[in-house]
Amino acid sequence: MSVPTILIADDDRSIRTVLTQALGRSGYQVRTTASAATLWRWVEDGEGDLVITDVLMPDENGLDLVPRIKRIRPDLPIIVMSAQSTLTTAVQATQRGAFEYLPKPFDLTELLSVVDRALKQPMVNAAQAEIPRNPDENLPLIGRSGAMQEIYRIIARLTTTDLTVMITGESGSGKELVARALHDYGRRRAGPFVAINMAAIPRELIESELFGHERGAFTGATNRHVGRFEQAAGGTLFLDEIGDMPAEAQTRLLRVLQEGEFTTVGGRQPIRANARIIAATHRDLRILIRQGQFREDLFYRLNVVPIRLPPLRERPDDIPVLAQHFLQKAHSEGLPGKTLDPAAIGKLSAYRWPGNVRELENLMRRMAALVPQSVITEEILTNELNDRSVFDEPEANQTDEPETLNKSIERHIMRMLTNLRESGEDGVLYERVLAEFERPLIRMTLAETRGNQIRAASLLGLNRNTLRKKIREHGIGVQRRVG
Repeated sequence: MSVPTILIADDDRSIRTVLTQALGRSGYQVRTTASAATLWRWVEDGEGDLVITDVLMPDENGLDLVPRIKRIRPDLPIIVMSAQSTLTTAVQATQRGAFEYLPKPFDLTELLSVVDRALKQPMVNAAQAEIPRNPDENLPLIGRSGAMQEIYRIIARLTTTDLTVMITGESGSGKELVARALHDYGRRRAGPFVAINMAAIPRELIESELFGHERGAFTGATNRHVGRFEQAAGGTLFLDEIGDMPAEAQTRLLRVLQEGEFTTVGGRQPIRANARIIAATHRDLRILIRQGQFREDLFYRLNVVPIRLPPLRERPDDIPVLAQHFLQKAHSEGLPGKTLDPAAIGKLSAYRWPGNVRELENLMRRMAALVPQSVITEEILTNELNDRSVFDEPEANQTDEPETLNKSIERHIMRMLTNLRESGEDGVLYERVLAEFERPLIRMTLAETRGNQIRAASLLGLNRNTLRKKIREHGIGVQRRVG
């Protein structure tokens, strides 16, 4: 059996060296080049069993090379890697025919795994989806953190499917933006995107809103009403705050997902359901299931592809770029132009953002409208936020003694209790506190071991399989950094 040959194109010599060594140790033959032209010549000559290409190279964009390669060698798998870590890059790579997209800095272990999968499961000669015009530089899904890179990759993988998606995340974290991205880049983008918020509709009207009703179906039904399922025909139906759906509507929704059809309230003629379903919630549905408030069978029907959207406090590196984006957006809408000085950016990054991205956007719009100065300083931000005790810094009345872990946890739990009092949620505190503590513990241990899961499991005193399970549960990106 011949040894597979990997063709690598990247103008960064250090990347070529690392990949050559890693792939060579794994038993592959490797050829590297700094130019797209050389890679194209090799492909034309029939060389190589797999291609790994960068996007930005001196002579050509690697994304433009992908469809050309697929036209002459449709079964040749291509892995695209790029430091341009945006949603657009991930989607374009996938829709043009790449087997996988990996952002830089990439996880070397993951890359080797992707290479192995690509060689074992060569891509079929499938027609590529048409790439949307003017792709999403204006789409407000912004961030280059590892957590957001994983979201981009999931969205890219789902552009050619109609799989049902469940998006979970705290209020204000951007769940509807993810749903819209799934629609705008998916196969149904020419159809309507219809959203319905379960928490905003009276319980007795939810079934009528979802499925529609016939004239005379109930008192006050003077005309036929077209429900959201019919409105979303050929497109996407976004069921926001699905955890607030009443039991009767859950039963009817389950039947639609099982049978693929529904009837209007008061109607007899079945109507074929023709909408992709995307659901979202800020609540822990597993807790609701245990409490008897949510159907377990419906949960598994909806949770085909789970996407956990991290709160803003878990991706502080994205805060500066988000803040600047919202200030620029406010300026484009007619508000005065503003910038942030470095100390103000540091202040924003230290804030805990209980309202997540929505809170940050509202703050930036308020600053743009009300602050007379053109530069927003740390002092201005402090005055704006001085009534909020959610900075990652010691309280004013503390001594110089270092804060104990116990005291820090107590302060954090007090904030959570305050938030729960305001939201009225019950039955979530215990698991939420454990998750809040466990997630950074695992993430920081992995950072300490530079992504080595065996070493991290040893430090934590966990079985490696247990650690992997918790990494998946918390949506933690694991990177052995290269590049």
